[in-house]
Amino acid sequence: MASGYGLNGGPSRCFPFWQELLACYVVNTNSDDVKGAKICVPALEDYYECLHHRKEKARAIELQRAYRRAEAAHPRENAPRPGAIRNLGLLNKEEDTKDVLGTDRSIGARSGK
Repeated sequence: MASGYGLNGGPSRCFPFWQELLACYVVNTNSDDVKGAKICVPALEDYYECLHHRKEKARAIELQRAYRRAEAAHPRENAPRPGAIRNLGLLNKEEDTKDVLGTDRSIGARSGK
């Protein structure tokens, strides 16, 4: 927490977590005994997560890995070619659109042309 100010001049995004952590330390510790700081570990973890997003990043990476594994285990049948996807919906490419959608309707037929 360098300055405590956010990008627009207000409090930073993590300021409420910092206040919660500071309040926990004030209530649970004194100058003679710092063992009360162990009580504040969850608040400290929340503050660090707000600053660095490590848990969020790890979860996103794991979700991407699981998605890729599931996609590799069950490949799509009749997946469109990349060229067909690029041509989808463009003028003079009604044949590609029909192939991808699997219907007899074309873009011009939908718009009433």
